[in-house]
Amino acid sequence: MARMVTVRFIDGAIEQVPPSLLKELIELREIIAFERSEGWVYIGKAAIRRKLKPIQGPGQRAYDIYLE
Repeated sequence: MARMVTVRFIDGAIEQVPPSLLKELIELREIIAFERSEGWVYIGKAAIRRKLKPIQGPGQRAYDIYLE
């Protein structure tokens, strides 16, 4: 069975969705929170991911280029 993520929609409904849909739901502002193993993460109130800072000089990671 595929892994699912529990989300809380703006109307209060709680459902499970595929992880591939999570980013879209956040961008469309359709959900207010999603559940991680540590507990609920509320959009805009808790840090979801910290922003990566580019490394300057040799050995730069490929994904840092996208941050410039």
